[in-house]
Amino acid sequence: MILELRTYRLKPGTRADFVRVMAEEAVPLLEAAGIRVVDHGASLVDEDGHEEAYLIRAFDSVEQHRSQEDAFYGSDVWRQGPREAIVSRIESLHSIVIEVAEGAVEAFKRS
Repeated sequence: MILELRTYRLKPGTRADFVRVMAEEAVPLLEAAGIRVVDHGASLVDEDGHEEAYLIRAFDSVEQHRSQEDAFYGSDVWRQGPREAIVSRIESLHSIVIEVAEGAVEAFKRS
């Protein structure tokens, strides 16, 4: 399994709305597109006083990660949907992609 851990440094005062839009709009669209969302939400600790959030997704392979991400982020459903509400609140983002056992993916899910 491939696990992507994405962190977002957000513009001041935007985290609550970012997390809400992610939960109510973006995640359902990601899942409808076949992308496995493991977890998402607000960081418990802010680095250097910046508001932060995260998104964890799982894929079967690096190739699947690339193809699903390209298809989703190039789609009208994303571009005409919550894209602006998400992107406008992001100051910067960082993403790492690692290979893990299926059990590790399950361990990241909130109970």
